[in-house]
Amino acid sequence: MRTFINSFCLFFVVVGENMLSDGVSHSLEDLEAEMALRGMSFHTKKAYSKFNAQLLQFCGTKELSSINKFDTKRFLAKLVVSGTAARSVNLARSAILFYHNEVLGKAITGIKIPKVQKSLPIYLTKDEIGRLFSAAGSSKSKLILQFLYSSGLRVSEICGVRIEEIDFSSGKGYIRDGKGGKDRLFFLGKELCSELQRHLGMMDRGFVFANSKSERLSERNVQKLVKGAAKRAGLTKKVTPHKLRHSFATHLHDNGVSIRTIQELLGHSNLATTEIYTHVSAKKLEEVKNPLDDL
Repeated sequence: MRTFINSFCLFFVVVGENMLSDGVSHSLEDLEAEMALRGMSFHTKKAYSKFNAQLLQFCGTKELSSINKFDTKRFLAKLVVSGTAARSVNLARSAILFYHNEVLGKAITGIKIPKVQKSLPIYLTKDEIGRLFSAAGSSKSKLILQFLYSSGLRVSEICGVRIEEIDFSSGKGYIRDGKGGKDRLFFLGKELCSELQRHLGMMDRGFVFANSKSERLSERNVQKLVKGAAKRAGLTKKVTPHKLRHSFATHLHDNGVSIRTIQELLGHSNLATTEIYTHVSAKKLEEVKNPLDDL
């Protein structure tokens, strides 16, 4: 029941009460209920609510349930023309089709959008990782950076990690209700576990990384922390928390860890998502003998 209520509250946070008429709110109630029942993540619910509300605004006086395929195509075309990234347009299409096909039981198909360009993930070398840690600025900031790299967790996941979910003796921890509503295992380095225990002192419950009010650390704070450390370290690459996740996966692959194991550690549902790290491993490429050298 609590999740259901939070889902409805989320809608008003995303779109804004001033933007909504009673009709818009009523039209989206079924979407909110379906997302809550399926246990969708906060970010998915946020995006799906936003794009369906934008579609309804775009269509003016139409009820959301009466919007058809051609309304949807015109809305998506507007996003493309305005310069919206292909990945965001694809998410908008998924959000709209979910409501119409899964919630309302329609069968809207044949909506094509620009292909999402597949780009290789940028990662940091081990030397750059070391420089980033040295430029952390505080012991707590350094622990957060090391935790990101050691675990390979998403920034949203590290903000929610709780002390009681980590076995510091083995370095094993659990993410509860992660992306896709899944629990999964993660591992930390031995030295990091010792440092974390010293940092936490006698605390045995609560968030591992909390703010001054003992509340969950915000993702924005972690992003700013990483950006600041990268600037002080003089790194020219655009460094984000997700770059540390990319670095974690790439370095594991360099060390011979199987792609299937990396998939489990990253929490990818599709192996194809993980296989991109086989294309960015500089160490593996260096081991390939150039055919010109055989002539």
